[in-house]
Amino acid sequence: MARKPENVEFKSREENLRLVRDVADYQFGKGAGKVLFPDTCRFIVSPKTGRIRQIIDNGVRIATLKTASGWLSLSIEGARRLHSFFKFPELRVVVMNEVAEFVAEGKNVFAKHVVDADNRIRAEDEVIVVNEDDKLLATGKTVLGYIEMMDFRRGVAVNVRVGINKK
Repeated sequence: MARKPENVEFKSREENLRLVRDVADYQFGKGAGKVLFPDTCRFIVSPKTGRIRQIIDNGVRIATLKTASGWLSLSIEGARRLHSFFKFPELRVVVMNEVAEFVAEGKNVFAKHVVDADNRIRAEDEVIVVNEDDKLLATGKTVLGYIEMMDFRRGVAVNVRVGINKK
């Protein structure tokens, strides 16, 4: 039987929920925490450190709390929740309809395919990727900020983590 390592403090479920909600509100905007993480969420924590690894709701991963940065990376379910909560164009990178299917399969977004974006996006932000009709396609991490996405004609704009059609 595995023993709890010495000097590791495990937080209560309520403390973990408050923590991830606060991180989400700071990272994505006010209200994101409650939308992403309802009271029914469960936490997968590291047995060695007691830190949150993943947040699960109804058996589906919503997000991962990245150890190195302390930020959340979204699953498609997490992206769906934010997409339905925040109004267009918040948190979004909009791509041409012609490349939507490729992005939905998990391919990266190139700057030349970006037609619009939330003007507050910075490099390394977690974003949701949509087509011109605001249909959710993917979630990922930006390589470029808003100004560069809109000005550049070359290079990757968003490293897509997962697309809605990725198997």
